[in-house]
Amino acid sequence: MTTEPAAAAARATVYGYPRQGPDRELKKAVEGYWKGRVTADALRATAAGLRRSSWKRLADAGVHEVPTGDFSYYDHVLDTSVMVGAVPQRHRAAAGSDPLDGYFAMARGTQDVAPLEMTKWFDTNYHYLVPELGPDTVFTTDSTKQVTELTEALALGHTARPVLVGPVTYLLLAKPAPGVAAGFEPLTLLDRLLPVYAEVLADLRAAGAEWVQLDEPALVQDRTPGELDATARAYRELGGLTDRPRLLVASYFDRLGEALPVLANAPVEGLAMDFTGAAAANLHALASVGGIPGKRLVAGVVNGRNIWINDYEKSLATLGTLLGLADSVDVSASCSLLHVPVDAAAERDIDPQILRWLAFATQKTAEIVTLARALTRGTAAITAELAVNRADLASRANSPITRDPAVRARAAAVTGSDGRRSLPYEERAAAQRARLGLPLLPTTTIGSFPQTTELRTARADLRRGRIGTAGYEERIRAEIGEVIAFQERTGIDVLVHGEPERNDMVQYFAEQLTGYLATRHGWVQSYGTRYVRPPVLAGDISRPGPMTVRWTSYAQSLTDRPVKGMLTGPVTMLAWSFVRDDQPLGVTARQVALALRDEVDDLEAGGTSVIQVDEPALRETLPLRAEDRSAYLEWATESFRLTTCGVRAETQIHTHMCYAEFGDIVQAIIDLDADVISLEAARSHMQVARELASHGYPREAGPGVYDIHSPRVPDADEVAALLRLGLEAIPAARLWVNPDCGLKTRGWPETRTSLENLVAAARTVRGELTTS
Repeated sequence: MTTEPAAAAARATVYGYPRQGPDRELKKAVEGYWKGRVTADALRATAAGLRRSSWKRLADAGVHEVPTGDFSYYDHVLDTSVMVGAVPQRHRAAAGSDPLDGYFAMARGTQDVAPLEMTKWFDTNYHYLVPELGPDTVFTTDSTKQVTELTEALALGHTARPVLVGPVTYLLLAKPAPGVAAGFEPLTLLDRLLPVYAEVLADLRAAGAEWVQLDEPALVQDRTPGELDATARAYRELGGLTDRPRLLVASYFDRLGEALPVLANAPVEGLAMDFTGAAAANLHALASVGGIPGKRLVAGVVNGRNIWINDYEKSLATLGTLLGLADSVDVSASCSLLHVPVDAAAERDIDPQILRWLAFATQKTAEIVTLARALTRGTAAITAELAVNRADLASRANSPITRDPAVRARAAAVTGSDGRRSLPYEERAAAQRARLGLPLLPTTTIGSFPQTTELRTARADLRRGRIGTAGYEERIRAEIGEVIAFQERTGIDVLVHGEPERNDMVQYFAEQLTGYLATRHGWVQSYGTRYVRPPVLAGDISRPGPMTVRWTSYAQSLTDRPVKGMLTGPVTMLAWSFVRDDQPLGVTARQVALALRDEVDDLEAGGTSVIQVDEPALRETLPLRAEDRSAYLEWATESFRLTTCGVRAETQIHTHMCYAEFGDIVQAIIDLDADVISLEAARSHMQVARELASHGYPREAGPGVYDIHSPRVPDADEVAALLRLGLEAIPAARLWVNPDCGLKTRGWPETRTSLENLVAAARTVRGELTTS
């Protein structure tokens, strides 16, 4: 291993880049492969072209060192499982003639094989596939992907740095495999895993890697002494290898805390750290441990998770301090740019002045390069850029868009009674039972039904002027009629209108609220081929008029069964938007809650008896550090109650959450004071139901019995078995039967069969209960 020469200039780099391509070419190719329209070779060629394009875009912008290995067909944690041979036997057996088949079986499942569990990547809206490990797991090395992508970049003349999920984070993200005792700790496999990482590092070194980045974001969470000891041991072993590249250990999303001295003292050549948001505390912490003399520091001073322009003067002040704390300081975003859209310049419908406030991946790359130039040559080298930056920051701060006195006055007038229901749950539940007349184990769905090609085409035709409003609305009415008729025929108890008019559960509302901006091309990966366009929360929030009442009322006019009003909750409206960074999140949440409260009140006044306010992001937005959580949960639960607590006792309030770990926020779920909560549970085999029971959850719950993120159709016996598991934790009088999540991404044939099986299973188990 060679010695790193002293760097005369700050380098610009990034941890990772959006994978999808400017026009979501990867999504189209992967979904084409699933449908048999794209061959495996064509898919691989598309992927290689996207990688080449991204590297060229970075290099042309002035990035000195491009990342490799961050590209993925589906998920980078899944790629790591393949790299270390942690492929469950059921997926090995499901692999067809091409390895891609086994890979996608792990991600999506097949009709006969369940996929890996999916959950949120730390406190982001990105989902990863959870590794399944056990005491019998045997790790084996497969560095094909990592070496291939590095070789591609080097052949094109780029200076390239492979990026891997670090061994400690990989194990901390894993769960016991099915059949393994719940108390099994995957981290106990560290000594078995490290030799595989050593082989991967050797393979990359042989392929020409000078540096390899090992991502350890799990170290920004509260870690036990044993976990910190394991981290120290891991990097002593990897750092002590002779046949390896230089190692850059990266963290992001928060401050390193007690893990910082562990990494600072590890025998590695560099650290990459986040210095934005809560992680700005890393600056003082790094100084307090004496810096990292002799090591390279990659400083994440450009926020990789939000879309506001960088404050150059603030970042340069941070970088100037860091210069005395490391042997060399390079400039980067705070994390992978995976979490932001590709290019703000593609947005043609946003006011040009406002557009100057926004920075997507392309603009952030330019900011990184500009800051690196200033760090190397002094601020005189960026005089013009500094002047423009100051003007754009001042324009945003002084804009009337950002402050509405009426909104602020209403938020200031909120009192404690505004966030409390008029009666306790027990009395509300009696009134709701009398009004709704539901059977034991009532069935419902989460809200959305399949968004067909015809629906998407109609929406696009309306946007492009090919059809008029009247024609479009007739199509929506017809779709609602079909959805209601299907649910009645199937025997579902509490219906939904199917949300055919909605493009996205956040964007639909954002487009109707003041203070929000919508993008046309701001796509960000949520999981696999599922991409969302987070709206931009730019100013104070208010509701000019009703947003959902018309279509909910129309659906209710078609049936005597209750139809749920469907809203997205205030925390999720923040979490799945690019939120403003110029005021506390709690202030913004209260504004959104008051706007939604007006909608809830209008739904109730229109005769809606069941109103669902979805908060799938409540858990994902939970701060990574325990000491920061109580303040967050206080404003998060208050904003939900502020949205919902104005209704009468007989109006039933539902909420929904999905794809996260809920055990550590059950008290917050209780504090929401919703009458019914539905949660993802199918892939985790009712784990959440057991968590609710262990915390004494006192109200009604619907742990999901149908995994909607897989194309497989569960039969009635499978659903009934899950339902019986749920009954072991939740009394029948308080148990609902529903899918894990909305059905928007599913096709009608599988939806029909799955829901018919769901209703049949509920009837079977209901019969067992009434005859026992």
